[in-house]
Amino acid sequence: MNELPVSACFSPSIDTDAQSMLKMLLRTIRDIKNGGEMGFSSVLRRSFSVRSRTVVDMGDKDGELRVFMVAGEVSGDSIASRLMASLKKLSPLPIRFSGVGGPRMSKEGLESLFPMEDISVMGIWELLPHLNKFRVRLKETIEGAILFQPHVVVTVDSKGFSFRLLKQLRARYGWQELNGPLHFHYVAPSFWAWKGGEARLKGLANFVDHILCILPNEEAVCKLNGLDATFVGHPVLEDIFEFNLGKQASPHDLKIEGNSEDFRRKYALSSEVASLEGAAVISLLPGSRLQEVIRMLSIFAHTFDQLKDSIPELITVIHVAPNKHVENYIDGVIRKWPVPAILIPGGHQHLKYDAFSASRIALCTSGTVAMELQLARLPCVIAYRAHILTEWYIQYKAKIPYISLPNILTDSAIIPEALFQACTPTNLASLLMKLMHNKGLQEEQIVAAENVIKLLFPSERIINNLEEQMEWKFPNCTPSMIAASTILSHVKS
Repeated sequence: MNELPVSACFSPSIDTDAQSMLKMLLRTIRDIKNGGEMGFSSVLRRSFSVRSRTVVDMGDKDGELRVFMVAGEVSGDSIASRLMASLKKLSPLPIRFSGVGGPRMSKEGLESLFPMEDISVMGIWELLPHLNKFRVRLKETIEGAILFQPHVVVTVDSKGFSFRLLKQLRARYGWQELNGPLHFHYVAPSFWAWKGGEARLKGLANFVDHILCILPNEEAVCKLNGLDATFVGHPVLEDIFEFNLGKQASPHDLKIEGNSEDFRRKYALSSEVASLEGAAVISLLPGSRLQEVIRMLSIFAHTFDQLKDSIPELITVIHVAPNKHVENYIDGVIRKWPVPAILIPGGHQHLKYDAFSASRIALCTSGTVAMELQLARLPCVIAYRAHILTEWYIQYKAKIPYISLPNILTDSAIIPEALFQACTPTNLASLLMKLMHNKGLQEEQIVAAENVIKLLFPSERIINNLEEQMEWKFPNCTPSMIAASTILSHVKS
């Protein structure tokens, strides 16, 4: 794929008028915090032009900003929760949230209309058994949004559910001749991966006001197809800031080093396990959705059954997604696991990276975890299987030969991929053995990871420009902070 330079693509894409208004707004907030006597509402009216209405201006008349958010899977729950936290930091108005989400969004103040897992379905034919529940939950979400009367609706990934929701919401407001909320979608659909994918972008402009992109080339492509968009950076970069305890991370230090010694002490692992030639700790990441975990964990169990004879001191560290259905399933399967296993509960970031640090290599189902392994510089093998009809559709429609983002961004098979019919226990066992005993292959992945992460991170010049435009010193110029500022400063036409 043709990558645009980060310096050319990383731009908040906020209109000049909106930038000026947000400047004045943020200056006003500082004045009030410093003891200014002028009322906020009167200053707000003075600051904003009567011919333009930002999201903040829309909420001011109600004395609060109402944001309806929807995420349908674990990665979306993480992205949305960080966006919620950033919105609360930047908004001059109190914010109230409603919608659908998981435990991390709940911690930020969301009361989910129903369990997020009810709409966490991946694939085409995999959806068929769940269609009725899907329709019921979609209707409940639409009714919940209408009742909440939001100023902004933000959907995060899960495009199958998200786009149906936004389309029907826009239609409902149109039928009732009401002035509806602004619609933002966070994580652009992977149009670049599919034949005819870009043509579908034109239709999104009818019910999506703005796309928050996580890859550097997506913003330009969206705009060429009439869709407003902003490249905010990849969400996995948020981990860097969290692990640096608020310190500004630079492109020269884009990695996370967990504490392997703490991990070994916690789980009573001998240091010899990490050093012996015939021993290994392997991190295993089977996925976040129940369907994929059921499918992949069976394949992985047979893989490790084959490996145990070649690696006598083999320990698997299984990372469990914070999904109650997944947790219950893995608890049952682990009783018959072929080798010793350690379960790592989801939602514990430091423990996860400690486990990565203590592992020699990893085996994962394709997804966001591949990017987390890049941050940890942990060499891995990527696997993927789906319903046979879904696999056929992917092979027929896909424009690119890779499924993992690191390989897509580098346009090379740096990370071994075992996909579809090639995803067999025998093949996976062979790939893992080859990677574990070949230092050259491991080093190739580590070097490539540095380049991949840099593509997704803004330059210091861009960060400085953003702070100058906003006249506000961000604690860290994270993707969620850029996304939040884009939402708050968006001008409703």
